[in-house]
Amino acid sequence: MRHLSGQKTGQIGRVRDIVEPTAEAMGFRVVRIRMIGGAPQTLQIMAERFDGTMTVDDCAELSHAVSALLDIEDPIPGEYVLELSSPGIDRPLVREDDFDRYAGYETKIEMAELIEGRKRFRGMLKGCDGDDVVLDVDGTPVHLAFDRIAEAKLVMTDALMEAALKAQTPSETPDLH
Repeated sequence: MRHLSGQKTGQIGRVRDIVEPTAEAMGFRVVRIRMIGGAPQTLQIMAERFDGTMTVDDCAELSHAVSALLDIEDPIPGEYVLELSSPGIDRPLVREDDFDRYAGYETKIEMAELIEGRKRFRGMLKGCDGDDVVLDVDGTPVHLAFDRIAEAKLVMTDALMEAALKAQTPSETPDLH
């Protein structure tokens, strides 16, 4: 599966190569990895279960496993803080299948370079068409090369919130009798 270019090269790519196999074996999908500057730097890893859920206990479980792996492999020079979280409702879109999975929702896309004088696009996500992501911007389909997307994320809207609420499965109700 293809990822946005920033997710597969350099230090982030190395961390992904280390973390992803273990996360998948534990039942998680790594959504995005990002290094955030500061003193110390923060290594932010977003993950979820394959069904799209992620509990606090899931975060703790995966964080312990990832921390141990990174201590052994040591892919990041210097001091850093590991932050593991769920992608949230207004999630980043980083894999090619994310763009098909979330078709029909408002999306913001930032390109790595100017496309006809602009880098930022916002509109209704239509999914993928070959090597392009298609976004309906004010009634006009805009084709954006997947390999040239720097960042993409869903926009928090009422429709997205409603879909997220519908997708939540109620936890088991205790027998009160």
